[in-house]
Amino acid sequence: MRDSFHRLLLGAPKSGSGKTMITCGLLTAFQLRDISCRSFKCGPDFIDPMFHKHVLGIEGGNLDTYFLEKERVRDQFMARALGADVSVIEGVMGYYDGVGGNTTQASSYEVACAIDAPVVLIIDCKGASLSLAAVAKGFLEYKADSHIAGVILNRTSKAMAERLKPEIEALGVKVYGYLPECEEGRLDSRHLGLVLPGEIGGLKEKLKQLAETMEATIDIQGLLELARSASPLLTSDSFVEENVPIGEEQEQVSIGIAMDDAFCFYYQENLELLKSMGARLVPFSPCKDHKLPEGILGILLGGGYPELYAKELSENTSMLSDVNQAFHSSLPILAECGGFMYLHEELTTDEGTYPMAGVIKGKVFPTKRLGRFGYIEVHPKEDLSFLKKGESIRGHEFHYWDSENNGDHMEAVKPGQNRSWDCVHGKNHLMAGFPHFYYPSNPSLPRRFLEACRNYKSQECSEMPVTGKG
Repeated sequence: MRDSFHRLLLGAPKSGSGKTMITCGLLTAFQLRDISCRSFKCGPDFIDPMFHKHVLGIEGGNLDTYFLEKERVRDQFMARALGADVSVIEGVMGYYDGVGGNTTQASSYEVACAIDAPVVLIIDCKGASLSLAAVAKGFLEYKADSHIAGVILNRTSKAMAERLKPEIEALGVKVYGYLPECEEGRLDSRHLGLVLPGEIGGLKEKLKQLAETMEATIDIQGLLELARSASPLLTSDSFVEENVPIGEEQEQVSIGIAMDDAFCFYYQENLELLKSMGARLVPFSPCKDHKLPEGILGILLGGGYPELYAKELSENTSMLSDVNQAFHSSLPILAECGGFMYLHEELTTDEGTYPMAGVIKGKVFPTKRLGRFGYIEVHPKEDLSFLKKGESIRGHEFHYWDSENNGDHMEAVKPGQNRSWDCVHGKNHLMAGFPHFYYPSNPSLPRRFLEACRNYKSQECSEMPVTGKG
């Protein structure tokens, strides 16, 4: 079986070059032309795929060659891209930036190689002119198989773009146009990255205006033709569109999943893997709902921004009590980063200290700097509820808060570095910590979680102590 899998990756020399807005503008322009699109993000980012979904109305996906081998990333791409007219992949950081800061592992470049995608480099022109040709030349020549086929000049004028175009095209790549500095091409940021799409008033109209500007200054048709020039990808007869392990038919099990402004960081691949194993995900809001959904047999508490909603979360005492009682009745719980913060006794922000669910002893507090940032491989130090000693799972950490009680049931190891630390509470049907796990890197974790949910039976656990240190 063959599918064209028309595709295009938008990379850049560095973060802040305009990848997200130009990606969203291009997706919007394609939509206005009635072209069916899929979107992807290189790396472990949660927020940029939310912007893609805001445009397309459908979930995107992450492509990450640290989490999965290149062959599995390729299969994952084909699974989601199947049937679309074109797929747009947004790069991460600088095009060659990978694990450890001195390798290309898990870089946008490595993803481009894995899926054999043509690449357009978005170059931020602010404060430079002819030197940008040297930047393009360096990126083209750094790797013989750079996959770079074109350039978009961002934040520059028509006159400067016209002067630079022949200088850059002499290097053997096409300049697909420019984007002037404009209000519709700008997004605000906060400590974990961009603000969320729902916080930007009139975002749809802003992106439509951006797409209209890009139609006037960027060769949209040329980019479409470049995507269509990508080499066909071969699929086998046994290719499974969902690209998830399929086992025996499992009884469905209802899992409550925290989903609101405070908790919204979830890998789509994690959720799809859970669904393939029989999970029925039931959304609830720890901010607004007064109790957990009826009939659930487990809880997922993802990452997000609980610190921005600490007052609302703290004042919703009935939900806090319900979550605490669920833990004490041995309801299986998976919580990471923001969800882990929510389970503590207290959450401290610049505005004050707020009571939380009281499952984890101690408090979380701001550190004003990134702690334990980046990719990790996590190893249980003993047999735990959902992972066994000798196994591992991959993920990452990205947070400006820390805990008095991070847990010590697992060890996180930084790839390529002589650095590790203890983390995660992993007993009593609980797995909670700062790491964001990527479930496809070890499907045993979600499988055992769902097994525990199926085996769950309510029981009186009022004497079970709050999780202590260690």
